[in-house]
Amino acid sequence: MSRMTYPDRKQNRVPVLLFLFSGGTVLLVISFMLSLKIGPAHMSWRSIFEAIFTTGSDLKEHLYIRTLRLPRAVLSGIVGAQLALAGLLTQLVTKNPLASPHVFGINAGASLAVVAGLLFIPSSSLLSSMGLAFAGAVMGALTIWSLTGKGPRQYITLALAGITVHFLFASLTEGAMLLNQYSTESMIFWLVGSVNHATWQHVSILVCILITGLIILLCLLPSLRMLELDDEVAVGLGMKLNAVRAAAMLLVVLFAGSAVAICGPIGFVCLIVPHIAKALIGSDLNVLAPFTALLGAILLLLADVLSRWIAFPFESPVGIVTAFIGAPAFIYLARRQGGKRA
Repeated sequence: MSRMTYPDRKQNRVPVLLFLFSGGTVLLVISFMLSLKIGPAHMSWRSIFEAIFTTGSDLKEHLYIRTLRLPRAVLSGIVGAQLALAGLLTQLVTKNPLASPHVFGINAGASLAVVAGLLFIPSSSLLSSMGLAFAGAVMGALTIWSLTGKGPRQYITLALAGITVHFLFASLTEGAMLLNQYSTESMIFWLVGSVNHATWQHVSILVCILITGLIILLCLLPSLRMLELDDEVAVGLGMKLNAVRAAAMLLVVLFAGSAVAICGPIGFVCLIVPHIAKALIGSDLNVLAPFTALLGAILLLLADVLSRWIAFPFESPVGIVTAFIGAPAFIYLARRQGGKRA
């Protein structure tokens, strides 16, 4: 029996990919509608559909859905997609399946900059907070890369440097909050990771960032696929390795930094979603990247729905749920990778 050729294998995967993307889209819609339905205030499905598809209504239920639940659901989906893509890019650039912006200090750097800005510049605007988050994320990334050096142990050193910088920035963040204890109550809620205070201004800013990031990612895809090869092979094929890594890490800073500026450092979405997507759809970046974004949006929407049940009828940070899900997943991935090396 002759072996199946690559075009045949690719053609046979088309129904599977269509099924996965269709199922993911349906699950995304269900998660979105559950986010609009579930909460302290009871809302009927009729009120939800009328609030979405009718204009000019000033009913209290419609205003509540349009100004609170709808932007929160949209923001959750966007932030989940951005964090998942940031995790995928970080794992690709570092060649470390346990890498993520959270573990590698990028989120911690953004958090430190935002908290410092809120404490010492209380009148700072949303755009200034986002600028501080980008600056902090860049500071974290540059600090880590400056500690890695070169050579065969570069990626191991990168992991150790990332964890060290993460704890350093986290300690500095806690120290900055202790300087002004009267302003830390809301910051503690934000530092766990929360989408409770979503507004349409947040959504409009993140939509622009997500679209810009996706365009850049689309342009980088051919070069990013080369990162899966050994460094020597990639350089031998004429690839400017450092330039591609720098562009990819700037994209990580764009995605993760903007998400942290608005919602705080929501943990583990960056880590576990790329692994789930890769297990379901394979490692072809052309389909892996959009599917990872789709799963990230679904996960954060469902996590936000679950977070409303923890201390019902009060709101809880969504970061509690993602940490509860992500911590066992991280332990499992670490044990599996350790077993492979053994």
